[in-house]
Amino acid sequence: MAESQAPPDISMRGKVCLVTGATSGIGKMTALELATRGATVVIVGRSKQKCIETLAEIEAATGSKTLDYFVCDLSSFVEVRRLSQEFLAKYNKLNVLINNAGAIFMRKQNSPDGLEMTWALNHFAYFWLTCLLLDVLKASSPSRVVNVSSDAHKRASLNELPNFRGKMPVGYITYANTKLANILFTNQLAYSIKSTGVTVNALHPGVVATNFGANNGLVGKIMQTYAGTLGIKPADGARTVVYLATAPEVYTTTGKYFVNCREVNSSKMSYDTKFGAKLWQWSLDVSQRLGMDTRRIEILK
Repeated sequence: MAESQAPPDISMRGKVCLVTGATSGIGKMTALELATRGATVVIVGRSKQKCIETLAEIEAATGSKTLDYFVCDLSSFVEVRRLSQEFLAKYNKLNVLINNAGAIFMRKQNSPDGLEMTWALNHFAYFWLTCLLLDVLKASSPSRVVNVSSDAHKRASLNELPNFRGKMPVGYITYANTKLANILFTNQLAYSIKSTGVTVNALHPGVVATNFGANNGLVGKIMQTYAGTLGIKPADGARTVVYLATAPEVYTTTGKYFVNCREVNSSKMSYDTKFGAKLWQWSLDVSQRLGMDTRRIEILK
């Protein structure tokens, strides 16, 4: 990992930042930049070894001693609930939550809960972790939730909510649908908690040269070749994430979509408040069936 070129920023000192999908790609670079700015950085990854190696790299690059990690399979509700419980047992505040972990699955796979894997990881992980940590975010206000989406959402065809027990599309169209869900979730939550001091924004990081898609065999290799040829560096992809997590000028901005550190319009469908409310209720219903106590967040719908 190259050393960060960002100057130290004491405004993030004392701030606790939780970053998912932080052992590679833009999540890793985001964690590095936040550590450079003096934040207490807590990363989440699937592999304990990768988490340890990542924190060692960040410490070597920044000199930070306020680094921590949790291991979690974010596609599993039980795992996400455990993560939230372990975090709350160790930390009494959370200033920035960055929902970054995500993937694309070209073949149908089910999560441990029987959900289609793309939806489990790209949408429900954001929904579960944010809602389970919402009380500590409110108590730590002003605080921020940053949801990594994608311009792929503009090619979504989410006319109705998925039926995991029936036939449903997989691959890129499902990925696009989940990225639209990220923005609909962002908008719905931002509106519901607008007076709490917690802001919620989404972003497109750009086409980034990472190992994204590597889990898809030959198709994944083609995707990586394309991204490696035309994509930007992970550090550049992390720039908008870090901007939304730290910039003082957006500290009251909420329910917006950003590209290249600038607020832009997302797709027309992403502003459909009726469908956003429907997605929220569906997410609540699915989560309740999996054992989530949704009483505190039902009032947000």
